[in-house]
Amino acid sequence: MRLEKCWFCSSTVYPGHGIQFVRNDAKIFRFCRSKCHKNFKMKRNPRKVKWTKAYRRLHGKDMTQDATFEFERKRNRPERYDRNLAENTLKAIKKIDKIRSDRASDHIKNRLKTGKVQRQKEARKQLEQGIHLVKAPLALAQDSSLHLPKIKVNVSQAQTEENQAMEE
Repeated sequence: MRLEKCWFCSSTVYPGHGIQFVRNDAKIFRFCRSKCHKNFKMKRNPRKVKWTKAYRRLHGKDMTQDATFEFERKRNRPERYDRNLAENTLKAIKKIDKIRSDRASDHIKNRLKTGKVQRQKEARKQLEQGIHLVKAPLALAQDSSLHLPKIKVNVSQAQTEENQAMEE
């Protein structure tokens, strides 16, 4: 059973599924579903469509460099069947899948760290701005470090006269 890759989104295409398009120069394009085929016909670039693997890899959302990807490469060299080799291969596949999933989860955690730091900075800033909502007024009066520095703004006399005229 040969599992192919979708040309557009890089997902697996199982036998009997998907659409196959053969161009005039005999290049074969396989698509997992009509969504990918339609986007191909509209000449969309998979690197610019957000839900594709190509976009996710290009923008650092998925792992791109990893030694476990080397095992997934397509090989066209036929091998003589050996029961021990097949058994060892199946064991190795399980180990490789576990290693890949662990590395993928580490990659996701590292990606989320930056967002966590940014959310903490925003929360700290919001707390500083709205400290009067959290602390009691007497505590604010006693502790001068909780006050934000006040900025004095000089307003010209012409502007204040215009404002008074508008108020009347």
